[in-house]
Amino acid sequence: MAFELKQSLKLTQQLLMTPQLQQAIKLLQLSRMELEQFVETQLAENPCLEEGATESPEEVAQVERERERTEEQVLSEQMQAASSIVDANGSEKDGGTELDWDAMQRYQDAAPSSSTASRKNASDEEHPNYENMVSKVGTLQDHLMAQIGELDFDEKEQKIATLIIGNIDDRGYLTIGTLEISDSEGFDLDAVEDVLDAIQRFDPPGVGARNLKECLLNQVRNAHLKNGIVEKIIENHLPELENRNFLAIAKAMKITLEQVIENVQVVAELEPVPGRQFGNNEAHYIVPDVYVFKMGEEWVVNLNEDGLPRLKVNNFYQRMMSDKKSKGDDKNYINDKVKSAEWLIKSIRQRQRTIFRVTESIVKRQREFFDSGVEFLRPMILKDIAEDISMHESTISRITNNKYVHTPRGVFELKYFFNSSVTRADGNDVASESVKRMIADLIKVEDQRHPYSDQKIVEMLEEKGIQLARRTVAKYREQLQILPSSKRKKYF
Repeated sequence: MAFELKQSLKLTQQLLMTPQLQQAIKLLQLSRMELEQFVETQLAENPCLEEGATESPEEVAQVERERERTEEQVLSEQMQAASSIVDANGSEKDGGTELDWDAMQRYQDAAPSSSTASRKNASDEEHPNYENMVSKVGTLQDHLMAQIGELDFDEKEQKIATLIIGNIDDRGYLTIGTLEISDSEGFDLDAVEDVLDAIQRFDPPGVGARNLKECLLNQVRNAHLKNGIVEKIIENHLPELENRNFLAIAKAMKITLEQVIENVQVVAELEPVPGRQFGNNEAHYIVPDVYVFKMGEEWVVNLNEDGLPRLKVNNFYQRMMSDKKSKGDDKNYINDKVKSAEWLIKSIRQRQRTIFRVTESIVKRQREFFDSGVEFLRPMILKDIAEDISMHESTISRITNNKYVHTPRGVFELKYFFNSSVTRADGNDVASESVKRMIADLIKVEDQRHPYSDQKIVEMLEEKGIQLARRTVAKYREQLQILPSSKRKKYF
């Protein structure tokens, strides 16, 4: 068999992801805050890109009028104001008239002195920025370190206490054992245990525990709640307590159910997460990307452009590009940066147009939701919107991710409007989100001493013409973060 070496031509088509196309796709899936951060980065990296100031027509006209005034005109106006003051002073000396304060004020407004400006700047620097004067909750570690100073610890004990507090997490639990602390720094184990015992008596109650059982027992000890039953329930029956199986606890401890419930009430008042009050509870605000409001009988979609920088290409570099004298590597560098800036501006505009078109299509298909509420939300998938606006489903998925719409019924993520369908007995479909709302409403009005089981909810939904399996109801209930009936039951 002979081998032969020869050349041949082959024509093929291949789709390549250019850097510009990758950037455009990335911009689609960025949230509003991420987009603002990305634009700030581009403004810092690309000298040809700048943020254009948006001025109202009145501001533009005022600027033009100021430009038309020459320096001689400004000086003449100031001299006239000064002469009017001099004349007023002279007349006061001659005839005893009062000083023309209006003229003085006009002169000060026309030509403020440097001393006035400096006093104003100094005054601004003296006053604090009240926007920065907001209350801030201290950390749990700071709170514990402050309490160390109230104890009569020697230098060694302070080092042990600092090491222990440094290993307490935000929940208030000690993340390492005393033996590990002793071995790591060469401290005596008994000394570490003594310091830990002192810290476990600090505020907040239960802090410094190594597990939930120790946390609850420390709170019972510090609050003097020991009665022989509470501590036994915590030590031996936490699993039954979690599952609210009070009959099993009563049987194991050989006491009445009433006694168990009475002591369980004491345990329920304890704090399982001592560091909760020092957690990060700052509110996170959502800025909607688009607004939907009603005008007359029609729903109107309006993009939220507030806060988004308006970009443009720097005029200086544009003129440099058209200058024939510019050549070489400098011109190539500027050319690349100008094209990058133009592409970024185009991609942001395309992103905004896509958000508008997608939202407009959603409003058209979910008109009953906007008119009547979540109970009338229709089943809808990405393919429905993609076909309506002639785009790919992946594009719709990216543009609806982390994008929010402000409506008269609240602020929703665009993903919220895409739901699977549940078939009614009459053949009509209902959105799964509407079914979840029905389940939540049923549980909200249930008797807390006799809560509805998942099977009971299935039967109640079936009476409304909605047929679901019990496991589907359980799945929807878990998505709503609602506990099962055994854990919702109230005994007291």
